[in-house]
Amino acid sequence: MTGARVGRPGTPAGPGFAGPGFVATPATAGASGRVMERGRAKAHRPLSAEVRRAAVERGLAAYGRGAWFLAHEELEPAWMGSDDAAERALLSGIIKLAAAFVHAARGNPLGVRVNLRGARERLATAATTMAAGASAAAAVSPAGVSDPLGAAEWIDLPTLLIGVDDRLARVEALCAMPPDAAIGDAPAAIPPHDVAGPVGRLRGAPVEIPLLPLPRRPA
Repeated sequence: MTGARVGRPGTPAGPGFAGPGFVATPATAGASGRVMERGRAKAHRPLSAEVRRAAVERGLAAYGRGAWFLAHEELEPAWMGSDDAAERALLSGIIKLAAAFVHAARGNPLGVRVNLRGARERLATAATTMAAGASAAAAVSPAGVSDPLGAAEWIDLPTLLIGVDDRLARVEALCAMPPDAAIGDAPAAIPPHDVAGPVGRLRGAPVEIPLLPLPRRPA
């Protein structure tokens, strides 16, 4: 990993679960080096829009080819590099989604569930915040709200949330099963580091849930 890549996938999500009618709590700039997000002080290590965009492009490319651990590592600096509420919510939601599949590759259904819940909450926040921002911006300019990273220009968040709900329901059912049935036997092949991270964190056979590509908005 480079020095810019910090943190680990699988950090537990905060309390609560964003469902229908969820009201976003936007991020606000606080003291130097910190941003208040979802009522908590989060790291803010400012990066230019150009650098963040490059990191997001790498992260989304890694996500698209199933390199979940690498996607998390690439996207995290971009998340910490912004103080924009919608941008942070979108990136942290995708980071959590990637982390869920890291845990799926490791054979850890509980980790999948925790991170899918976190992804659901953050992506719902992003959708709500972006919709509010677009409405406010449209009142001033027909061009609408700006998107320095470009990701929100094509990701279909409502469809993505439906997909997250589907995978979460599946893993909830797995977590309700006896542990041996949910985790399974040791995997025959060790997944690559870019997919599952350190080998020492493997639990067993991969958790069987469908992959979730990032859906594109209708043309």
